[in-house]
Amino acid sequence: MVLNLWRRPATRVLLLGVLAALCVIGFMTVNVQTDWDFILEYRGNRLLALLLTAVAIGVSTVLFQTITHSRLLTPSLMGFDVLYVLVNTLALLVLGGGALAEWAPALRFALQVVLMVALALLLFRLLFSGSVRSLHLMILLGMLAGILFRELSALGARVLDPSEFGISTSVAQASFSRVNTELLGAAAMALVLGGLLLWRWWRCLDVLSLGRDIAINLGVAHGRVVLGIMAVIAVLVSVATVLVGPTLFFGLLIANLAYWFIGSQRHCWTLPASVLAGIICLVGGQLLLEHLLASTLPLALVIELAGGLLFIALLMRGVRQ
Repeated sequence: MVLNLWRRPATRVLLLGVLAALCVIGFMTVNVQTDWDFILEYRGNRLLALLLTAVAIGVSTVLFQTITHSRLLTPSLMGFDVLYVLVNTLALLVLGGGALAEWAPALRFALQVVLMVALALLLFRLLFSGSVRSLHLMILLGMLAGILFRELSALGARVLDPSEFGISTSVAQASFSRVNTELLGAAAMALVLGGLLLWRWWRCLDVLSLGRDIAINLGVAHGRVVLGIMAVIAVLVSVATVLVGPTLFFGLLIANLAYWFIGSQRHCWTLPASVLAGIICLVGGQLLLEHLLASTLPLALVIELAGGLLFIALLMRGVRQ
């Protein structure tokens, strides 16, 4: 009886939810030595940013792996988060930091998201144009695209004014301890918008995972649906990048942890499981390193190391097969 209960995906998702809730409670209560008003303002904003990041990266990674049919490919590995950094730099170059400073932060973010969606759809069409490419070639193309976007961003940042340079580099490096709390409201609204758009194609997700031909035979407008989901992914990647910066292997880590732990391919289980795994890694990791161990070791470094090792292991297993 207990074994049958444990095998149910709902039970495993519930367990992840309990662990995530414990991490959240511990993050807000451990080592509290000042008044609660300050704690709620300081830790609460950071917690909200980490929760939004976990949702954005977890959902976008699972969706991207669904439409690409590979558990190795993620938006970060294909260079989409660095593309947002490039969009941020290009906006400063074209419009000027002084002009953008007069805009409301939410309006600037909305402009960057629109540009990000357009460029992400173009990049996706170029990389996944319908021609059959090997997995290793796709990974190589993604890595090269990420390097190209990063170098173009650095080149653009060199010609900016010093004040504008600080704005452009604020999203260039991943940091889970110094999150961008200025755009929490705009990021939350963007997540809600992405969720509403995703709800339109919710019933198609499990069908898309079966492959293009089967999805078309079952009545799914494959090309239009895939581009719509890619637009949602671009919005989610923008949210995660503007809050914590680009991350290379975090999405790969939490998505594959969710697949392994849940043991189901259905998106009604894998999507919440990946989000909860992201919350446990981010909030639980910050709780462990910052409050329990009092360590100065960056959480981003630990996560990228673990994700990189997982990437190598998955890649080696694919080669052997």
